[in-house]
Amino acid sequence: MRMSGASATPAADPAPAAARPTDAERVRSVLAAAHSMTVVVDGLRTEVRHLDDSDVLGRLHLHPAAPAAGNPLGALDDERPSIRLEFTDIAPTPARDRVRARVTVLGRLLTPYAEASSGDSTCVEYGQAILETSEGFSYIDLAELDAACPDPLAPYEAGMLTHLLDDHPDLVTLLLRLVDPLPATGVLRALPVALDRYGITLRLEERRGHRDVRLPFPSPLDHVEQSGAQIQALFSAARRRSHRNTLPA
Repeated sequence: MRMSGASATPAADPAPAAARPTDAERVRSVLAAAHSMTVVVDGLRTEVRHLDDSDVLGRLHLHPAAPAAGNPLGALDDERPSIRLEFTDIAPTPARDRVRARVTVLGRLLTPYAEASSGDSTCVEYGQAILETSEGFSYIDLAELDAACPDPLAPYEAGMLTHLLDDHPDLVTLLLRLVDPLPATGVLRALPVALDRYGITLRLEERRGHRDVRLPFPSPLDHVEQSGAQIQALFSAARRRSHRNTLPA
């Protein structure tokens, strides 16, 4: 379920539902690619860094909430220590407003919390996951989270986008030919800010604000090995466009 929230920047261009990850997939991708997180256990905050690109759910076993006595809605047992995991999803390129999303996972501990560095696992009675983006808030239940898979590009996205920007800025400019309608002359810079199995997102920065445009792949990816051919297909489509664009990358 998504609830709208105020945004400091314009919303991304509309796209078909099948052309972007679901909210549950976004949460799973953030958890799979996170380098750090904040853990709050009964109010005590701990910053955990160097997760080594390992999926947090490999260390955290999520269990459905058992119905409490006299409570058919299954409220969490208040006697168990609460746990809150906080993640911030940041664009790997130096764009404006680099925070793409925030993810919060809430629950109650069924076993003592194990530090990430210990290699042990922790059992948690799941409450909910909250996804916060510029478009608002989404609340993901355990069934949705279990059914979702992390994006196959999530662990590689940062390296792929920084390589594209640092080593092939001319190709970023080339992709602007696929933007419809064409960017106005007021656009100062275009940067790749997101890459997933459905396509790539460019951020067009103007003097007053910015906007995001999604360029979908010909078909969604199932494996990271398919990314090269799909990205090349976008470049080929851009080269076939007759118009030119000289905006800085």
